[in-house]
Amino acid sequence: MWYQTSTFYQIYPLGFCGAPPQNNGQQHHNITKATSWIPHLQNLGVGAVLFNPLLESDAHGYDARDFTKIDARLGTNGDFAEVCRQLHAAGLRVVLDGVFNHVGRGFWAFLDVQKNRQNSAYKDWFYIDFNRDSNYGDGFWYEGWEGHFELVKLNLNNYEVVEHLLNCVAGWIKEFDIDGLRLDVAYTLNEGFMRRLRHFTDAQKPEFFLMGEMLHGDYKNIAQQEMLHSATNYECYKGMYSSLNTLNFFEIAYSLNRQFGPEDWTLYKEIPLFNFVDNHDVTRAASVLQNPAHLPLLYGLLFGIPGIPCVYYGSEWGAQGLKQQGSDASLRPSFEAPIENELFATICKMVHIRNGSGALNYGSYQQIYLTNKQFVFQRQKDGERILLAFNAEETEHIAHFNAQAGTAVNLLTGAKVDFGGGLVLPPYSVQFLQMER
Repeated sequence: MWYQTSTFYQIYPLGFCGAPPQNNGQQHHNITKATSWIPHLQNLGVGAVLFNPLLESDAHGYDARDFTKIDARLGTNGDFAEVCRQLHAAGLRVVLDGVFNHVGRGFWAFLDVQKNRQNSAYKDWFYIDFNRDSNYGDGFWYEGWEGHFELVKLNLNNYEVVEHLLNCVAGWIKEFDIDGLRLDVAYTLNEGFMRRLRHFTDAQKPEFFLMGEMLHGDYKNIAQQEMLHSATNYECYKGMYSSLNTLNFFEIAYSLNRQFGPEDWTLYKEIPLFNFVDNHDVTRAASVLQNPAHLPLLYGLLFGIPGIPCVYYGSEWGAQGLKQQGSDASLRPSFEAPIENELFATICKMVHIRNGSGALNYGSYQQIYLTNKQFVFQRQKDGERILLAFNAEETEHIAHFNAQAGTAVNLLTGAKVDFGGGLVLPPYSVQFLQMER
């Protein structure tokens, strides 16, 4: 499938375009900015762009007003259709953020309930109790998402709600030719709805990709044959940066063995999990790492482990951003133009190496060598073997192990490596070593 051989590039459109924090309905045409970044995306080598919410909403995008319209702060449907056309012409797939668990208080059907109360044709689209009052003094109570009452929970057991959402998805496919969806808070979604969505999108467009946000628990709860293709791998997200910050590679090694190791009980060998080192909800990689010298190692892990890698806009050149209580604005800035520096060049190499490697896209995972500060693992498929070698400390280390061959090519540098007497791991290094056959 195309998504297993693609690196994703995630954009939070409202931040990317510098949109005002509240939607006053004033029309702008900022989403066309994305087309000016196409050369940067091509240089980086990514294969798909994941757009976080860009449909009409009250404020941050996850509080939708209308699933059929592009947010006025970003542009028109025609503007985004042209963006998608140009992305597709450049060989890039387009994936949207599907926010189906909840809507904003400005959602048209909820406004009808506020106006007509028990007489509203849409009162059963939500979980409403007319014998109680809401935090906003509506004269009725409703369920909000995890206690956030600016986000009104949809009733996905209601046939009309599901039909409306599926019709909207069909409209996005027809109007924008999208190639997939990220399902927001998929861990709360109705299983029946996800099964229905999978069946619907399979019929709408072959190889349509469905990926769900999953914070914890068993990813197989949503990533399975009849539901979603993939789930966000928060376990390895935490393990990657934490292992570097604590100089304890045993943490990420444990997760990788548990998820992808060679044993029969391994959990996710057959599931292409969605990997990342940061996103729109968490502190950026350059800010979460305690040692800046570890940034290339962090990205080496991202592009070396099994699954689908995703890069968050701006982080490829080391942009910083701290998650703050009550506001994610610092994580979602507007950059005038992309920056292509040394970190960017390193990540480019990693993306292009992965693009051309069956072992990195589909191969098995096996741990080869492990200490607190050093880590070597192998990816292998159809005779292609690549060793990923990491040294998180400031001094050189010699790793001794049985590699079943003594020579390799470092794909990042082009240099030949002979480690019959041990593999040299330079200080603060990551190596992609293709074993010679």
